[in-house]
Amino acid sequence: MTERGRQAVFSDRVQAYVRARPRYPKELATLLMDEFALTSGAAVADIGSGTGLSSEPFLRAGCLVSGVEPDDAMRAAAERELAAYAGFTSVKGHAEGTALRASSMDLIVAGQAFHWFEPAKFRIEALRISRTGGCLGLFWNTRQHEVSPFMSEYNETLLRCCTEYREKWGGRDVRDRRAPALDTVFGSGRWRETQLPNGQSLTLDLLIARVESDAYAPKPGHPEYELLTEGLTELFHRHAAKGLVELQYRTRIFLGRIEP
Repeated sequence: MTERGRQAVFSDRVQAYVRARPRYPKELATLLMDEFALTSGAAVADIGSGTGLSSEPFLRAGCLVSGVEPDDAMRAAAERELAAYAGFTSVKGHAEGTALRASSMDLIVAGQAFHWFEPAKFRIEALRISRTGGCLGLFWNTRQHEVSPFMSEYNETLLRCCTEYREKWGGRDVRDRRAPALDTVFGSGRWRETQLPNGQSLTLDLLIARVESDAYAPKPGHPEYELLTEGLTELFHRHAAKGLVELQYRTRIFLGRIEP
């Protein structure tokens, strides 16, 4: 499915996305800016910016961020969530046609979005809009399944209750899944990975919303939805401390320069 095709997946998940998706570490922007010798005021294109979660660290670092998003509902949410940042510009576009000016961006990023792109076409568009030798950072918040009994059982619940997760998303490491597409964009082996710790504390209501925000999650009315919510509720009550459970992530960052 292409990035434009993802609109049908997320248009009715926006509220859950805003409420319960994890933020990104504040160090993310600094890491990428230092890597490419960028300073405050750098122009950043956030491709597939969704509700604005991936734009916010760069806005906090003083960058001028163009959030490129094809889905109207998600783009409107970003405009509301980031209204306090004068450096944010909302753009209707997609990875293969951003609507941004040629040679206008110092850094191109995509958070939890690159897997929806058409890699070869995105590479062409990234080179077109870049003015700094194709500086690119792609990142995902990936769950750490083995760090606690709760995290392990959370993954087992998804595997048991979400057919699409089990068949299409579960099991393989993000690096293994995305390496061919990364090679297409950067050139074979011309990228590297780094990581940052991340996590979120969730009530039961937010834990359910967190899963509802995922593309693979069954929606209310689907036969698997009740099974999923029952499984999450049982899991929460076994592991909660002071009314919260901890979802633990690593923010996996794949970065490099795209050479013409």
